[in-house]
Amino acid sequence: MDPVSAAIGRLFGAVPAGLHRLQGGDLSEVWKVRLADGRDVVAKAGPLVLREARMLEAMAEAGAPVPRVLASEKTLIVMEYLPEARPGPDSWRALGAGLARLHETTAARYGWPVDYAFGEVAIPNARGADWLAFWTDHRLLEGRDVLPAGLAHRLDRLAHRLPDLIPDSPPAALLHGDLWTGNALFTEAGAYLIDPACYHGDAEVDLAMLELFGRPHDAFYEVYGRPGGDWDSRRAVYQLWPALVHLRLFGTGYIGMVEDRLARLGA
Repeated sequence: MDPVSAAIGRLFGAVPAGLHRLQGGDLSEVWKVRLADGRDVVAKAGPLVLREARMLEAMAEAGAPVPRVLASEKTLIVMEYLPEARPGPDSWRALGAGLARLHETTAARYGWPVDYAFGEVAIPNARGADWLAFWTDHRLLEGRDVLPAGLAHRLDRLAHRLPDLIPDSPPAALLHGDLWTGNALFTEAGAYLIDPACYHGDAEVDLAMLELFGRPHDAFYEVYGRPGGDWDSRRAVYQLWPALVHLRLFGTGYIGMVEDRLARLGA
């Protein structure tokens, strides 16, 4: 018996009736599972899934729409299955409302109780009261030693300019932390947030990530509200970090994304 079926058997008292690997999951393994009682659930395996489960619970406590965690065991969590549907204006509005509720939950400090990771890329989350220091040390310059020297020097120069580019003390909002459009799951009932990498920080981090590979429907901003001021610069700063993560995880195919954000910032 495969390890996933065995684990689900322990958690639910019976071996599953079916197991189907889902697409995606570059950094983890995900299955749609038919339980012995006929229910469909989603199982996700990986070294940090219990930390993800706690993030989902924190988001649910904040009133954000997330899949319910049904059971967990060491490196496996089991969540409710949510059938996807084509997104329309109403579901984009639901996403805007859900994200706004998430961001209304704030903390006294930036960061998260534990560190996280995307595959081999570490995500340090040490808590602190200084947003500029958090973004500089734990995001922008994290991993600079493994980057080409020229790129690392450009990031160093940009770090000195951050006080002119992003706010120094925004509310420490509860963030999804990896909110690209693929981590918004649309259903007939609305929109859900999946695959989080939570920490507390500037709410605009999630908005910037949501625009990294596309743009939300206008209906999203009708509910959430549009960023003001020099959003183009702040968005480029906050998009630079996931661009660097993609470069480290998936290779030089993402160097253009990194170069584009640096050019927008005059770096």
